[in-house]
Amino acid sequence: MFCKVMAGGIHGINSFLAQVEVDATQAMPGFDMVGLLGSEVREARERVRVALKNSGFQLPPRRITVNISPADIRKEGSAYDLPIAIGVLVALEKLADEVLKDTLFIGELGLNGEIKPVKGILPIMLMAKEEGIKRCILPKENATEGAVVEEVKVIGVSDFLETLGYLMKATEHADQMIAPACLDMAALFKEEEGKETADFADIRGQEMVKRAAVIAAAGFHHLLITGVPGAGKTMIAKRIPSILPPLSLEESLEVSKIYSVSGLLREGRPLITRRPFLHPHHTISRQALAGGGRIPRPGILSLSHRGILFLDELPEFGRDNIEVLRQPLEDKEVQIARNYGSITYPADIMLVAAMNPCPCGFYPNRQRCKCTEMDIRKYRSRISGPIYDRIDICVEAKAVELGELQKEGNGLSSSRLKEQVMKARRIQEERYKNSPYFFNADLETKDISTYCALGEEEKKFMEQVFYSLKLSARAYHRTLKVARTIADLEESERICKEHLTEAVCYRGFEI
Repeated sequence: MFCKVMAGGIHGINSFLAQVEVDATQAMPGFDMVGLLGSEVREARERVRVALKNSGFQLPPRRITVNISPADIRKEGSAYDLPIAIGVLVALEKLADEVLKDTLFIGELGLNGEIKPVKGILPIMLMAKEEGIKRCILPKENATEGAVVEEVKVIGVSDFLETLGYLMKATEHADQMIAPACLDMAALFKEEEGKETADFADIRGQEMVKRAAVIAAAGFHHLLITGVPGAGKTMIAKRIPSILPPLSLEESLEVSKIYSVSGLLREGRPLITRRPFLHPHHTISRQALAGGGRIPRPGILSLSHRGILFLDELPEFGRDNIEVLRQPLEDKEVQIARNYGSITYPADIMLVAAMNPCPCGFYPNRQRCKCTEMDIRKYRSRISGPIYDRIDICVEAKAVELGELQKEGNGLSSSRLKEQVMKARRIQEERYKNSPYFFNADLETKDISTYCALGEEEKKFMEQVFYSLKLSARAYHRTLKVARTIADLEESERICKEHLTEAVCYRGFEI
């Protein structure tokens, strides 16, 4: 007998529906699998055979052939075990083929029949919804993640016999046996409110750096903080998440898909509801930063999507690692090529970096700095001109005076600064509601003249700036986008000269 079972696969962070075709005939006994399969999928043959035996189903001497289509996409992972096992039983007429109607099966089988969790459930469920699938049977540990997609009935099962028991019952009795998974997404988002512990009120002085952080958070601009050791660069960077706008549902699903295919979603927390903040050590490899591997997986860049990638002591990452950022900062994605095709991961990040002005950190104070001119040039040359050109805001953190440290009372709190950010965020939401953009930093060159229009006086000012500072076209456009954010913070519909002047100040620092 021949049958088709619906399954799901992952390609990058995107998913596809796969058909597991099973045929069982009276011929030389065997169990063959075809369809451009990875090693984990080919090994499913033995897992399925032993799991069926230990669940009480001894395979008869038949020739069983399994094809997983489409044949032009490589199948990886162990999520095909359960649909293969179900298909085999249907093909052997041990199970009625009516159970396959509008149903998608996902899961890895243990040798004892246990159904183990797999990666990438969320993107598969989103694809199943688009394709009109009505029901999905998947591992119990993945049920909450699958329930994010409300339009598909999600049934979580713990072992193969439980799955068969559910399939063999009438619908109303089956739902009493295993209740469909459900999820309160509003409660998930509400749980994250007020969880920030680091507050800008802890920072003494550094008002200019705080202002730069607010502008960066409001427009999602890249930020570089330079200054002497102990000036508070890292403290400020780690407090920026406390003033960022919350993730929208659309952004949350984008980020959660990346964490799903990476296997980083925790049970009971099927959605990423806070903007990521990743802080890798400077010894990180290029592959870990950008992503890759035999089976490509997202790197730190992609895991920071719609959030912050904080690189402390930026020059210590080494020039080769820093250069990895070039294309993602411009294109907001990472493309990984392999001999069987290429995979693209999103990487729309807000880069926040901190660095010292020299190896010892005290330049230009020659009473404390002992670095030679050659040492300083070599240190700074680890950050190339093209990388610096891609950073929207550069600001210097001066050494904090004793009077600032001893001053009574706290500075502006994160909640107060977040009010400013949210005010600008609401203006951007209204401005870009019919466009693909979320923040001012997202603007592409072709739309800058529309959303960052200048008057005659402002055009003349920027012409002087362009030639005096020898700006590149990229730096010019990034300055306009920063000025647009400053105008939004001031609730100004047009970009004025004072907004441009402040934006230009953040390009005045020379590496």
